[in-house]
Amino acid sequence: MIEQTRQEPQQPSDRASTPARVGRRRSEESRRAILSAAYELLAESGYARLTVEGIAARAGTGKQTLYRWWPGRADVLLEAVTAYARQHIPLPDTGDHAADLHAFLAATFAAATPPTTDALRALMAEAQIDPAFGERFHDTLLRPRREALGTLLARAHAAGALAPHLTPATAAELAFGLLWYRLLATHEPLDEQLATLLTRTLLR
Repeated sequence: MIEQTRQEPQQPSDRASTPARVGRRRSEESRRAILSAAYELLAESGYARLTVEGIAARAGTGKQTLYRWWPGRADVLLEAVTAYARQHIPLPDTGDHAADLHAFLAATFAAATPPTTDALRALMAEAQIDPAFGERFHDTLLRPRREALGTLLARAHAAGALAPHLTPATAAELAFGLLWYRLLATHEPLDEQLATLLTRTLLR
């Protein structure tokens, strides 16, 4: 399942979603089935073979239902990834800036495993060739994730814990720049060791 019921910390702007579609109000059960189906099919066959028809068939619904709620397969995946990130990546506020930053980065990297990594690569590629989707990708996933990290870095900066040569914005770019470089260019691991290294680099 993509989502499970549990309490989550509040995170900035994470409720942003794809454009509203005209039609009946979405059934939460159908929504979860569709998001799960998209992930399952992505893992089995890859993005190139992922279709709206296939997602609908796996979820036990009609393709017209998907098109009422999402513009296409990329937006289904985008909502699935956003929901997964919102559920699995905490935004702690313990007062220990190093521990909070490390927890966020470690959870972010731990979430970057197949099929989520496959989804992220596919969505980034789609964003380069479809400007309208690129805007939705930025507003729905990239910006909220950066704002969440920026919240932790701003707290550290206010407390004098951020490395003196960095601003919170630049520190966030370094962290996510490294994540996307490894995802798209080298496929080197995103792991606990990297989270520890980044935490030590970004903070005093």
